[in-house]
Amino acid sequence: MAWIEVISPEAAAGLLKKVYAEAVRRAGRVFNITSIMSQNPKALKGSMDFYRTLMFASSPLSRGQREVLAVVVSTTNHCHY
Repeated sequence: MAWIEVISPEAAAGLLKKVYAEAVRRAGRVFNITSIMSQNPKALKGSMDFYRTLMFASSPLSRGQREVLAVVVSTTNHCHY
């Protein structure tokens, strides 16, 4: 199994610290799917911005429909996220 070193919230600085703080405000903690990108804070921020746009921005699809699509894609890809 591959091992990816992550930066803990306590060791985070700069942009990563800000992104982690936003994650804690939003979800109460930093989930593994977030910390796995900690070595590249710009990519992490871009990924989070993309996710928020897909799931929360104006769309012809309802929030529920978007969630169902995400579950179907994750299941098809055998991904538990």
